Amino acid sequence: MNTKKSIELLNKGVADELQAVHQYMYWHFHLADQGFGPLAAMFKRIAIQEMGHVERLAERIIFLKGDVEMAAAGPTEQVTDPQKMLAQAAAMEREAVTVYNQFALQAGQNADAATKQVFEALVNDEEGHYDQFDKQLENIKRFGLSYLALQSFEPAPAHPPATEE
Repeated sequence: MNTKKSIELLNKGVADELQAVHQYMYWHFHLADQGFGPLAAMFKRIAIQEMGHVERLAERIIFLKGDVEMAAAGPTEQVTDPQKMLAQAAAMEREAVTVYNQFALQAGQNADAATKQVFEALVNDEEGHYDQFDKQLENIKRFGLSYLALQSFEPAPAHPPATEE
């Protein structure tokens, strides 16, 4: 096994995941500001999951005695239209699936089964993220832009607030 090659692949994954974290949090802030609470919450939740991916990749890099490069793959795109955000997020997730499948194959060819498994697990997660974004886009197509108006309503709290006696 060539640990240098594995560390290189893992650090590319870190850069991609940090880019997703930055982008999704940017969109979370803007969606919240525009009053789209449920969409904002979805982007925040997925950004946090992407942070977990950074951690998983970093743990493997450290195990392989490498250093984690904490630099995002690129700048944050300043898109503030909800439909464009969803389309771009879905495209980002599709790309991540493609890249991580390639990285898993390369890790396997490098005789690094553990790194291969890390990337395979990420593929499953990214496919789930893609599905969430794609469903929102499908709802916009099916119901029109008025679907976004529904996103401006906050869901009722699961538990009523406690009252003071």
